[in-house]
Amino acid sequence: MGIIFIYGLSVGVYKIFPYEALDSSLDIIIEEKSIEDNQFIIQADLDSLIKIDDELDIIQKRNDLIEFFWNGGWNLEYQKMYLQDSVTLSGLHSLQYSKELPEVQHDIPDYNNFQNLKRIDKLTVEMEYEVNSISYLFIPEQSNQKLILYHHGHDEDFLFGKNTIQFFLDKNFTVLAMTMPLVGMNNQPIVEIDGLGEMKLISHNQFGLLKEKNFNPMKFFVHPIQINLNFLEKEHGFKRYSIIGLSGGGWTAVVYSAIDDRISDSFSVAGSIPFYLRVSERDIGDYEQTNIDLYEITNYLELYVLSAYGDDRKHTQIFNKNDPCCYPGNGYESYEFFIKDKLLQLGKGNFQIFIDDTHTEHKISNTALEYIAKNIG
Repeated sequence: MGIIFIYGLSVGVYKIFPYEALDSSLDIIIEEKSIEDNQFIIQADLDSLIKIDDELDIIQKRNDLIEFFWNGGWNLEYQKMYLQDSVTLSGLHSLQYSKELPEVQHDIPDYNNFQNLKRIDKLTVEMEYEVNSISYLFIPEQSNQKLILYHHGHDEDFLFGKNTIQFFLDKNFTVLAMTMPLVGMNNQPIVEIDGLGEMKLISHNQFGLLKEKNFNPMKFFVHPIQINLNFLEKEHGFKRYSIIGLSGGGWTAVVYSAIDDRISDSFSVAGSIPFYLRVSERDIGDYEQTNIDLYEITNYLELYVLSAYGDDRKHTQIFNKNDPCCYPGNGYESYEFFIKDKLLQLGKGNFQIFIDDTHTEHKISNTALEYIAKNIG
């Protein structure tokens, strides 16, 4: 009895083994309980969070998003420079008819160790403050005339996603690969800010310092996709456009497909969850994930509806059940069928959630890739 007492005292007071294991288990139980509590409280109120009841609401939300991201970028001077003379400014169509195109280098010699690869073209989009976006267009030997926009997010160079690029090349898709601003091949310019002096842009959290009356730095996340799509539509005329994103790229896939209905299929892998489910510090996200000015216009639930809405359009969220980084677990159960019901009410669009329990990493697995391939129109 004395031995048991001493051992118990050691565990409780001095926190020797197995205290850490017990403490970890307790954290898990508390976190799961917090998620359950949040779901119970919010479930009945989801309807009030989605202020979309018909197609007019869809159009208004998209126009509001365009105004937000391109904030003043579509002023008269800009229209004269980049819009076709016969086109008037009208939300989405103003973006799709823009004459601004990326700088293109054809048949670059980089990374020729891919299979079924005809050539690689390099697309560069220059933006305010000399921030750029570099994308590689992987063109297969045999093309199915469908484009995959692969967005690698925050995690270094998009070529760390070589497995994903090769997977779709093997299936004769053309793949446009890119990352988020300031990441990978993209530059990190030195900028001068009134009252602050010079600084090197190394983090998205600095973007808030660049905001001006006629410029919103959130533009950096979506503008390159718009410009690249306009170029691809003009020069290649693909019959279907899909976007796949991991992590921050998954966030981008949600947001951009909510704006531009040229994207037929959008797949967000470990990309986002609604704010009410973010009960862990690791799930809070950085500048773009928590920009209140954006989410006052359109919250995450509404973004999911917008991404899925339309003729022959589908938005799919893929969650890694045991992801060590972002959005593991089953919080999606609180809104999955609500979004599906909303789309049934609207009469167009498809929303799906796929849970990948085959691994314990933050990645797009082969299982997820096979699922995506089967569900692209």
